[in-house]
Amino acid sequence: MAGLIKREDIDEVRTRTDLKEIVDAYVTLKSAGIGSYKGLCPFHDERSPSFHVRPQMGYFHCFGCQESGDVISFIQKMDHISFSEAVEKLAGRIGYELRYEDGGTGPRREDVGKRQRLLDAHKIAGEFFREQLLTPAAATGRAFLSERGFDREAAERFGVGFAPQGWDALLKQLSAKGFTQEELKLTGMFSEGNRGIYDRFRGRLIWPIRDIAGDTVGFGARKLFDDDQGPKYLNTPETTLYKKSQVLYGIDLAKKSIASKRQLVVVEGYTDVMACHLAGVDTAVATCGTAFGADHIKVARRLLSDDGTGGEVVFTFDGDAAGQKAALKAFDEDQRFIAQTFVAVEPSGADPCELRQRKGDEAVHALIRSRRPLFEFAIRTTLAKFDLSTVEGRVNGLRASAPVVADIRDGSTRMGYSQELAGWLGMADPNEVLRAVKTAERRAHSQPDAKAGVRAPGQAHAQPAGQGQPNTQGRSDVGQQRGSASHGGQGQLADDQAEPQQAADARPALVRPDPRDPQGRMEREALEVVLQHPGLLTAGNWQHFAATEFMVPAYKAVQQGIALAGESAEASSQWLEAVRSNVPPELESLVAELALSPLPATREDTLMRYCRDILRRLFELQITRLKEERLGALQRMDPALDPESYQLLQRELMELETARRQLRGDG
Repeated sequence: MAGLIKREDIDEVRTRTDLKEIVDAYVTLKSAGIGSYKGLCPFHDERSPSFHVRPQMGYFHCFGCQESGDVISFIQKMDHISFSEAVEKLAGRIGYELRYEDGGTGPRREDVGKRQRLLDAHKIAGEFFREQLLTPAAATGRAFLSERGFDREAAERFGVGFAPQGWDALLKQLSAKGFTQEELKLTGMFSEGNRGIYDRFRGRLIWPIRDIAGDTVGFGARKLFDDDQGPKYLNTPETTLYKKSQVLYGIDLAKKSIASKRQLVVVEGYTDVMACHLAGVDTAVATCGTAFGADHIKVARRLLSDDGTGGEVVFTFDGDAAGQKAALKAFDEDQRFIAQTFVAVEPSGADPCELRQRKGDEAVHALIRSRRPLFEFAIRTTLAKFDLSTVEGRVNGLRASAPVVADIRDGSTRMGYSQELAGWLGMADPNEVLRAVKTAERRAHSQPDAKAGVRAPGQAHAQPAGQGQPNTQGRSDVGQQRGSASHGGQGQLADDQAEPQQAADARPALVRPDPRDPQGRMEREALEVVLQHPGLLTAGNWQHFAATEFMVPAYKAVQQGIALAGESAEASSQWLEAVRSNVPPELESLVAELALSPLPATREDTLMRYCRDILRRLFELQITRLKEERLGALQRMDPALDPESYQLLQRELMELETARRQLRGDG
């Protein structure tokens, strides 16, 4: 049974993982001052770098799109995986064995090690296949690619390779790298006979199949030679790494575009994915030898942020009978999506690869633009089986298509398609169609095994078990494990959810301050210093800081969040998360922004001098305010009426002046 990862292990993984090293795999970083780096944000398109990383602090923040977080949330967002999956991935990377709450389990250390060995074997195999594509023996493979419009650069971009025709070329390569036969059997890259194992892929063009994180987990191989008695396409069999019902070819290349454009294009083959991406349709993926099913949809929904606020899925199929059957199969799965689903079918039967060959990149874009709603396609495909020029054909067409319309869950959409169906059938009385649809509904509901109705595009509704709405990322570690997603929301633990929603809604939202506003400049600079160098606050200074009256509401809330998080010898991702958890949700990104804002210093000594000067000015400003309050009270007071209070105010003024002089070092 899977359990929650222990909090101390999560903290250990954070501490041991170098954020810069992780980010470097996705973003080109350049120095941005002392202990800071910047680069182009991986979460939105930009021309000038606004994405900042502080490795020592373990935090990143984009000043453009406001994305921020620690190394775990970075992996979550980049690889579109859950909180627990991100922790487990990072733990496996550093060889750390995680422990789980309540007797739960996760990947065992030896399993993590085995998985990494399998991944290493696939990586080496992929490099070997790519090298072989450049050899004379691979001339047929290069010709195959060239005939379909793919040059050497395209082959390198998609990692296409060639498996030699011999029986043990890859076997020798991996054995020389220290892999045992027992390990190689688990990869799926080898078959086993009476004399031992031998290469599964021989004399074939090879495509690496990668998971969403970019790790190669299997291969797809296309027959090239007539004497090859195997199938046209041969994939890796089911292994620990490769689950064909879960992998999507091209997902590693398309994931960023899918997430940003909120569009997923599903094509049928490896060359179709290549053609789409090269033509500029960079949201294309393909299944690997199986239909687009429930597990694929889980991945797609996570990438699309399929929450009812938009997005589209476009299925492209051949115009032949098999393609139409595949499209109708997609219709059966549509109720799992909230995003609107479409079908794009080329009338001539050409696939995207053939279209690009014959008519160029624009033809691929035109195919996607020609998409039709999946409901409409399913109904029209059903009607196409009948001769609608005859009375009998129209009657039979109505009987066959009414159950399709009845499957539409949303009443308004169902009514709309009922009226459309009347027009397509050429029936003068739409009520006849409505009655047929109602009859089909009743029949479906009366059958115990009737399939669930298909939901209208864009309608949010209760999902089947295991297909619920994407959870939002909680601010606490445990909350994140219970429900996390690629887009940070405000998921809370059960106890937190007990707070009445009305009370939360009643709190006015805090306006994010303009950093150029001179009124709050001093407070902003002080918060930047404290968040980046909390160790400068000694015990006494910490009390001064907590007691300082901040005038800008948002900055005051951040100050209170720092006070609640408590003293810290140094800034860290755990401490910053504690601060963020103690501010209103709308200010969480402001905390990250302040924590990563560049400070005006180029050397360590000038940086510390600047920080101490800012804190001194903050405390001096507070003393000045208090002195003004005491002086005003003193002026309003008659010493003869209340001599004791008068003397007390005078002593307080003297103490404040002494404190001011000590700050300046002139008293």
